[in-house]
Amino acid sequence: MQKKNIFILIGILFYTINIKACTIFSCSRGGETFVAANEDDTTPFTRIWYNPASSNRYASVCFGAPDMQVAAAMNEYGLFFDFAAANYDFTQLNLTNPYPGDIMWEILGTCKTVKEAIVILKKYDYISYSQALIADKYGNSVLVNPKGITEKNGDFQVNSNCNMINGKLSCRRPEIANEMLSGSKENSVEFLKKILDKTHQEGELNTLYSTIFDLKKGIIYVYLFHDYNIVYIIDLKSELKKGYRIENLADHFPASFAYENFSKNHSLYLKESIFQEMKNKGIDRTIDHYISESEKLSPKNEKLNSALLEAALQLIKYSWNEHNNGSMWYYWFSKPYGYDVQQYKDRKLTSAEKLLKYLSSKETTDLKLQNFMYEMIGFINLTQGDKILAKEFYEKAVTNPDKAYSVTLIRGKEILNRMKDIKK
Repeated sequence: MQKKNIFILIGILFYTINIKACTIFSCSRGGETFVAANEDDTTPFTRIWYNPASSNRYASVCFGAPDMQVAAAMNEYGLFFDFAAANYDFTQLNLTNPYPGDIMWEILGTCKTVKEAIVILKKYDYISYSQALIADKYGNSVLVNPKGITEKNGDFQVNSNCNMINGKLSCRRPEIANEMLSGSKENSVEFLKKILDKTHQEGELNTLYSTIFDLKKGIIYVYLFHDYNIVYIIDLKSELKKGYRIENLADHFPASFAYENFSKNHSLYLKESIFQEMKNKGIDRTIDHYISESEKLSPKNEKLNSALLEAALQLIKYSWNEHNNGSMWYYWFSKPYGYDVQQYKDRKLTSAEKLLKYLSSKETTDLKLQNFMYEMIGFINLTQGDKILAKEFYEKAVTNPDKAYSVTLIRGKEILNRMKDIKK
């Protein structure tokens, strides 16, 4: 298999992990332009991060899961996008020209209008198990999926997803949104909120949060866990003046038993608790405390050690996000751009390495996981400029192919190929 095809395969495998069933719609009438969305997923702990303008990117705000993969975003010029999961048989589509990074991220940073976004989209194949809605403050919107681009016909456009059972949709979310939008000429926050309420989900798959974007004014109305009585309002222009930062969405809302109960039953809850403690008490102090706790619990420390590994990875993702204009960690998703590792120093990386070295030093029968941790230590050292040590850990990670995850082998071999001239 050629390298280009490997990148296509890996990109498909990792790019849409957190995209679930959502309901998204644009509406432009009465002089107002809005986009509204229910973000439905199984993983709480939503992040918001603000990205000031740089020399080559427009400023933006992003919403996403803890892995820092963007679920929805709007830039300073009122250009918006959001995703809904979709199933496509890529073997039936002639997709051979993928964008080497995240094409929607490129659009967010360099485009002001849907028209400008279409220019970029037509240069590449959209390879993702998703359908994106892109909208601008001038009332334009399009749906984008691997089969092509559909422009809005009328004053609204709905992007949603339901499984097909016996040729029929398994749920009525898209129908309800279409019926309410076509049955009224109203266009206001209150009206759109009613549609979000009527199309939200509860159960194993929940509407984690809902948003209404006023694309002309740069105002975002946010609702947590399908509670439409409490709103958090974001004035993007004002928030961007405060600089780059990552926030937990739930911190902007009063305590909710329903949301807290849902979160506490999630597998990432312990990691999130540790991460919150890092924020409150300091990273190094928290890491030292939990390493000590892990030693005390040994050998019954598997749950804690798993959370510590997740915390280490979260530190790396935060670091990458901060030093790469708010983008997702391309290396993690095996994107070609991810192998062009920008070098910088960051205490978060040093702390992550401390956790990974502790965890990887323990005797284990899970050699694949151990080699994965060696890979991550190699990445940290490469990022922080110690190429010799980075090469040493990458070599350890891939020495025994039968005892390494396939993605570790692919990433590790690619990095080592780029480091072949480095001598110990």
